[in-house]
Amino acid sequence: MSSAAVSPLSIWFWRQIALWAVILKREEIAIEYWARIHAARPGDIRALSSLAHLHAERGRRSQAIQLLEQAVEIDGKKASVWFNLGFLLQEEGQHAPAVRAFDQAIALDPKLDRAHYGKALSLIKLDQLHEALKPLQRNIELQPMSPYGFYQLAHLHHRLGQLAEAEKTIRHLAGFEPQVARQLERETGISAGLEVR
Repeated sequence: MSSAAVSPLSIWFWRQIALWAVILKREEIAIEYWARIHAARPGDIRALSSLAHLHAERGRRSQAIQLLEQAVEIDGKKASVWFNLGFLLQEEGQHAPAVRAFDQAIALDPKLDRAHYGKALSLIKLDQLHEALKPLQRNIELQPMSPYGFYQLAHLHHRLGQLAEAEKTIRHLAGFEPQVARQLERETGISAGLEVR
């Protein structure tokens, strides 16, 4: 099916069906219509990204990765697409390519906190602990009220033997997420002097 054979109205109609199918939890119908759009307009990044998302949700990660790789080949200027590719690669245990994808996302959007966090997690899995510090620190700068970055940072300091830094991180976290801070005390064995409730 060539793109010339499909009218813009048909594309619009198929997109509406795909969007409503997702709302109605009929993902296979959504996949069918996004695939039609992709066949008619192979360069449509939205169609590729939507197909990738739907396949990933159905547990078909390798298909989703292939679709996102096609998307970044067509247009490598969308940080969200690079982030999603990195996330799926990370889920598949492909941490070195995941780091490269997260780096691309960060280059396009330095404030994409999730990309910094994802990069740090993959670096930790690759046992590049010192290299993981900077992206975790950037993540918590961008998301100062999210416990996830602080949790990982405290564990990272602990693994690196930086116990004073780990304790400092746990104390800071106790100011807005005391349960997570107490959990870190238990997991690391570091007593930050928190009150037990």
